[in-house]
Amino acid sequence: MTAGASAGATPLDRAVETYLRHVAIERGLSQHTLSAYRRDLEVFASWLATAPVVASDGADRAGGASVVEDVARLARADVSAFVTHLATRPSGPLAPRSIARMLSSVRSFTAFAAGEGWLPLDPGTAVRPPKAPMRLPKAISVEDMERLLGAVSADADDPVQLRDKALLELLYATGARISEAVGLSVDDVTTLSDAGGELSVVKVTGKGNKQRVVPLGSFARAAVDAYLVRARPVFAARGASTPALFLGARGARLSRQSAWLVIQAAAAAADLEAHVSPHTFRHSFATHLLEGGADVRVVQELLGHASVATTQIYTMVTADMLRDVYQTAHPRARR
Repeated sequence: MTAGASAGATPLDRAVETYLRHVAIERGLSQHTLSAYRRDLEVFASWLATAPVVASDGADRAGGASVVEDVARLARADVSAFVTHLATRPSGPLAPRSIARMLSSVRSFTAFAAGEGWLPLDPGTAVRPPKAPMRLPKAISVEDMERLLGAVSADADDPVQLRDKALLELLYATGARISEAVGLSVDDVTTLSDAGGELSVVKVTGKGNKQRVVPLGSFARAAVDAYLVRARPVFAARGASTPALFLGARGARLSRQSAWLVIQAAAAAADLEAHVSPHTFRHSFATHLLEGGADVRVVQELLGHASVATTQIYTMVTADMLRDVYQTAHPRARR
């Protein structure tokens, strides 16, 4: 019972209320976030009231012994045991991501309590959530990608079709995140020249405002050029001047939500069985490059990953594919 810190509230309940008022005022959190914090901390306080936990001082609180009602008595063992409870509770264990979110709420509270001097040390600082199982990225085959891209006509005079074709081709050609693609300006599509000839590229601004230059293949460049000449002026005439590359129906920058709908419509038109999201293009871009023999560090640069370890997850995808193909096709691969 923490809501409102009523007359029957425990010292821990009142401490939680003080914390929630602090984050609401000092950090300006939304009502939605505050409600989530409150729910998580209510679960934590309720569990503490009945949990058979042996704290660091050795006091067994099981069987009706005194409970942790005062925040000053919280120990690391309490927080650690709470995480274990969430992962093994009889009513149904929580998923690792849900546990991590709930632990984040508890750790934020204990850090505040320690900062206020209510605790000599922060009991939550060293507690870590269980590791979430590694999720391999979902890519579609080259054939399915070609079907998806072919579902939008490149020769149409319809400005919407031309824009959608350019967007889809650019996403697959560059591996850009959807936010990066809709954030592009017209001047970000350019041509670099050197002794080896000319190369069409896109200047992509990624996380942390870090820029990278990604080549733009001939199919994507042709689709973007057709859009710029035959479609973008139509959209631009409907709104205020903007440098945005991709425009919506009213002449403003295309939103992420609208771009997502473009992808869904193309996937439906291609009659693909696999679920297709904006990140499917990024995953397919990386997977198809590695399947074609690209070096993982080159793919890292193209994706804008700070660490090659992030990119190496795609090598697991291709390794899984090779294993499956080998076990299916080789006559002596299976007993």
